[in-house]
Amino acid sequence: MATLLYRLGRGALRRRRLVVALWLVVLVGAGLAAATLRGPTASNFTMPGTESQRALDLLADQFPAASGATGTIAVKAPADGQLATPQGQAVVQELVQQASTLPGVVGAVNPLQVGAVSPNGRYALVQVQFATGGDDVTDEQRTAYEQVGAAAKAQGWQVAPGGEVLGGEPEIGSTEALGVLVAAIVLIITFGSLVAAGMTMLNALIGVGAGMAGLFALSGVVQLTSTAPILALMLGLAVGIDYSLFITSRHRQNLLDGLSPEEAVGRAVGTAGSAVVFAGATVVIALAGLAVVDIPFLTVMGLAAAGTVTVAVLVAITLQPALLGFAGRRVLPRRLRSVPTDGTAADEDDSDVTDRPPAATTTTTEERNRFGFRWARLVTRFRVPVILVGLLGLGLLALPTPDMRLALPGAATAAVGSPARVANDLTVEGFGAGFTGRLAVVVAGDTPQATSAAVPQVTALLQRTENVLAVAPPQLSPDGRTALLGVVPKTGPTDEATETLVHDIRGAVSGIPDADVLLTGVTAIGIDVSEKLSDALPIYLLLVVGLSVLLLMLVFRSLLVPIKAALGFLLTVAATFGITVAVFQQGHLADLVGLDTPGPLISFLPILLIGILFGLAMDYEVFLVSRMREDFVHGETARQATISGMGHGARVVTAAALIMISVFGGFVFLEDPVIKSMGFALAIGVAIDAFVVRMTIVPAVMSLLGDRAWWLPRWLNRALPNVDIEGEGLRTHLEDRTPTHV
Repeated sequence: MATLLYRLGRGALRRRRLVVALWLVVLVGAGLAAATLRGPTASNFTMPGTESQRALDLLADQFPAASGATGTIAVKAPADGQLATPQGQAVVQELVQQASTLPGVVGAVNPLQVGAVSPNGRYALVQVQFATGGDDVTDEQRTAYEQVGAAAKAQGWQVAPGGEVLGGEPEIGSTEALGVLVAAIVLIITFGSLVAAGMTMLNALIGVGAGMAGLFALSGVVQLTSTAPILALMLGLAVGIDYSLFITSRHRQNLLDGLSPEEAVGRAVGTAGSAVVFAGATVVIALAGLAVVDIPFLTVMGLAAAGTVTVAVLVAITLQPALLGFAGRRVLPRRLRSVPTDGTAADEDDSDVTDRPPAATTTTTEERNRFGFRWARLVTRFRVPVILVGLLGLGLLALPTPDMRLALPGAATAAVGSPARVANDLTVEGFGAGFTGRLAVVVAGDTPQATSAAVPQVTALLQRTENVLAVAPPQLSPDGRTALLGVVPKTGPTDEATETLVHDIRGAVSGIPDADVLLTGVTAIGIDVSEKLSDALPIYLLLVVGLSVLLLMLVFRSLLVPIKAALGFLLTVAATFGITVAVFQQGHLADLVGLDTPGPLISFLPILLIGILFGLAMDYEVFLVSRMREDFVHGETARQATISGMGHGARVVTAAALIMISVFGGFVFLEDPVIKSMGFALAIGVAIDAFVVRMTIVPAVMSLLGDRAWWLPRWLNRALPNVDIEGEGLRTHLEDRTPTHV
């Protein structure tokens, strides 16, 4: 692999104008395709095979009028009892009439006729039925719905349209640019060159632009969830900057070692580029592996993010060498650009030195005094205390993890002041939390008579079920074979008691003869999705851990290094879950992240976090340990290789981690609690894995293991293919082609 990438890097530099032109064509073409082919994103979460989804499919087939999105308009009169007055009734009637004539609305129910009025006569709930599902409601229809009740508001009434119809796509604002700005500052400090920093950032932006444009172009034929593009943007931008950073850093070191720009970039792509390809492959495999849990929306999210990561890798190993060719020695700090290198002039067009084999890597006294070397010597010296303190600290951070609860996002945790949150709070104020998470029971018989016979039995069973507040009268389909009953719990949609109620109802109505009785509704769907994801979590975690052991065994030709890496990954995941639960579920320090209301974590966050953190953890493991492996293979002792690998890699890995933390952290400033929690968890996970696990515990363990770290049974060594990530094959290739007169 190293030799192939070496040739690719040199070829990209030689034909740099063509490479840049091709990528610009790809970027423009993907942008035009996105503009013309882009389709809508979905805000709902379907789960084939669950009872709630089967009920929705049955309604869509036999009772289409009841399968569309619903809205609930919460109304509050200026004073108690006002809804019973003629004036109050007139206001409500006008509001219902206005809602029923909105575009896309089938009808609206007068709360005074169905008893949807609070006992004090001050609050009412207007049910609005749309003709299509929430994802098919247009922005114009949603805007008209949100503006209903202007006349009532002018008379001092509070009118708050809410319900599932308000679900929409999270918006990306200017706050995420803060993360990119911090990343740019980190690059400038790391490189000491505006050219190197700007070129690395430009390379990453072109890659994420092409990846996102391609993703939106495909959205016309593949339905994306509203969070999928944001996840793809997070990862594509973060890894794009990091991968370019690693290649540029190795290229600069090669220039300082006396190589011409062409040879320097070839060897940078051959060595650091090999690590980039492998690291990117682990991220892609982990994300694509989400498909094994057989959850469609999660599969799409994983594949979307994997696509942008793939583009980031391709850009790093092709476009980055081309841009480095244009920059020449300007990627170095100004004071080092004119320094003679091994007796050769600093001429970027000099090709006489390109065939030199690499000289033995030497470490100067100045380098050994850098923080990375000092930190590595400190960690290896006190390796046992460091390991114990690290394990204890991460264990304490992981303590809240067993208390983690999962649910789909609801209006109760939406940003304060948002339309959905205002409607939710007004409903809870007037009626109680149960009215914000109503359930729907579908009764379907082969004949109208069978359905009519089953409905009273179901109603009686529902009314006797604990934690049921009310059961609404049935609505019948035109052919009389399907009935829909509304059930109001006493508790809110994310309450544990409501989850218990869902199971109790299903158990109670399972024996009704001659009819299918299915429970659905937004609350039931959320519970079904959460439970299926929870069941899939251990399987996916086992898959990821097993994959990490196999991949790292292949790369490092070692048995203990992969096991150590997998255990470190588990520590990272446990600690990240613990901190996220403490902040977003338990509410500790919630104000620091701008969280209005703590609540259960979004259902897919744990499994998604495992997939992403696995890929990123393997990134840092590969970039640090591959350098240790490289120095060990080239003759250093195990302890020297550990210190040297940390010393050379610490600065770059620190910069890479800070960049990822900055990019992910920028999404914490969004109001959407789902995106906020994703950005927070990813930023914290990267910080823990990079600084605590990979740069502290890993070198301590490596020094403790010594030569045993690189042991591999001979039979297994022969069986595994050699991917040559440390570039030993490249070194041999360059030595073999060295001219005999040199």
